[in-house]
Amino acid sequence: MTDRPLTLMAVHAHPDDEATGTGGVLARYAAEGIRTVLVTCTDGGCGDGPGGVKPGDPGHDPAAVALMRRQELEASCDVLKVSDLEMLDYADSGMTGWPSNDAPGSFWQTPVQEGAARLAELMRHYRPDVVVTYDENGFYGHPDHIQAHRITMAALEMTALTPKVYWTTMPRSMMQRFGEIMREFHEDMPEPDPAEAAAMAEIGLPDDEITTWVDTTAFSGQKFDALAAHASQGENIFFLKMGDEKFGELMGMETFVRVQDATGAAIPENDLFAGLR
Repeated sequence: MTDRPLTLMAVHAHPDDEATGTGGVLARYAAEGIRTVLVTCTDGGCGDGPGGVKPGDPGHDPAAVALMRRQELEASCDVLKVSDLEMLDYADSGMTGWPSNDAPGSFWQTPVQEGAARLAELMRHYRPDVVVTYDENGFYGHPDHIQAHRITMAALEMTALTPKVYWTTMPRSMMQRFGEIMREFHEDMPEPDPAEAAAMAEIGLPDDEITTWVDTTAFSGQKFDALAAHASQGENIFFLKMGDEKFGELMGMETFVRVQDATGAAIPENDLFAGLR
């Protein structure tokens, strides 16, 4: 036996990502006495600036945006009771096709082994029992999400640790429900073109391919408040437009695919720490 606490490590790309896909599990496991470690890979400098000014527009200052988003991230972590926040502070690469993708020092341009070595040091320090990150497509193809996946999986190889490893995902049934709710909120929203609709249909997984369903309904209020802490990005965070009641109905279950396990815990499972306690 050891006095080391059970530890969850979530590796995310930007400030606010921690709340969207894993805010519920971070809050739930913190409440259960589990140490929660959040690693945020980029500074979020490609987010909206004060007044909603967009990247590339006059008056957008990536350094100022990064500072503001760091403060919002710390506020979100306070809401979720995250035990430890670690920032890798790579420059935000922006969305696919943006010039910032090619900027020297951006996360997307960072050699995978370099980022993985830094993350591996954190893994050796915290020795997580569970690691959560994105799948190989970063869930929806964002360059920084893909890079976070790559450095996480490479860091796990470097450390030879054997935690349970999960990739965030969403059941297709929930994606369909999201589409219905978006149309409720935006009655004039045009139908997507066939190519866009086909791409959207590939996001997430069929329900029966999801290995892990974690009920975080009791913590949906914290999750909503954590997202709201990222006030500067509110225009981009659709979930906040639902209001906390509708949000709780839709976002009370967080879902994952288990990709590494040494416990033999049966799947489907309803606890990231199944087989560890």
